[in-house]
Amino acid sequence: MTLFGFSSYLIALGTMSGIYALLCLGLNLQWGFAGLFNAGIAGFFAIGAYTAAILTSPESAVHLGGFGLPYVVAWPIAMAFSGVVAWGVGRVCLRLQGDYLAMATIGLAEVLRIVIKNEEWLTAGTRGIASIPRPFETLLPQPWNGLAFLGVIAALVIVIYLAAERAWASPWGRSLRAIRDSDVAAAAIGKDVTQFRLEAFVLGAMVMALAGALSAHYFKFLGTTAIEPLMVTFLVWVMLIVGGSGNNRGAILGAAVIWIIWSATELLTNRLPAEWITRTSYIRVLLIGILLQVVLQRFGKGLLPEKPPRIVGERPESR
Repeated sequence: MTLFGFSSYLIALGTMSGIYALLCLGLNLQWGFAGLFNAGIAGFFAIGAYTAAILTSPESAVHLGGFGLPYVVAWPIAMAFSGVVAWGVGRVCLRLQGDYLAMATIGLAEVLRIVIKNEEWLTAGTRGIASIPRPFETLLPQPWNGLAFLGVIAALVIVIYLAAERAWASPWGRSLRAIRDSDVAAAAIGKDVTQFRLEAFVLGAMVMALAGALSAHYFKFLGTTAIEPLMVTFLVWVMLIVGGSGNNRGAILGAAVIWIIWSATELLTNRLPAEWITRTSYIRVLLIGILLQVVLQRFGKGLLPEKPPRIVGERPESR
């Protein structure tokens, strides 16, 4: 492998790790903070991806587009749209038990998949949306344009991480953890359980939509395979569990570790005999499952388990 090829591979590895880190931070807002079981991550990811793609892609005869909005406008719109959808789902389901939210989010993701597949005037169906612009691609040569885009993703991960850390240590975060641990006790002391849960669910969905928007611009093409539950929902849950639910650093670490392993297994499975090539995706899922079992056996709460925030004025030896 040449130096150019190796650097391009590292940039791609870092870019995808950053996108998955955003997905894990969004899921951690929902599950790690509030105990909300979102089984439809792919749905909110798809909302962000297709909204950003439609708003920024050139005019096409096969799908809606041609708006020509800049990225700094399209990405917040995609996040807001996902937040509105999450608010609607949450208003209906968050008053019920957690299983209902899981079923509702699975249903949402499936409905969106069917809409994307069949409403060709909007999404081009199975043909997908092509020619999605990527930031810096016309301003810088390769690999510098990819490195600049990686810098944007890294900056967004840092901003979301710092905001999540601040929220974790705030009264809002403490109220969410109290609701997560015992919603009955939290309600007894006057906390609006439904409202707190709704806020966490909406914020997490907005971060997931941002990850979807960045993914669409990175690949420059968006089709139905980009929102498969295996790659978006299942893998993100594994990342958060391995990294450590309730720990924002663990969410980022889990995303990086699992994506590096996922990419490495692709390199290994490509060397298998020809008769095994069609089974590589199943082999990779098996390897990830084995890794998850090992981590859960040795690190029951993830590589970086949840830690309560330090109280101002508290001495370290008192903890």
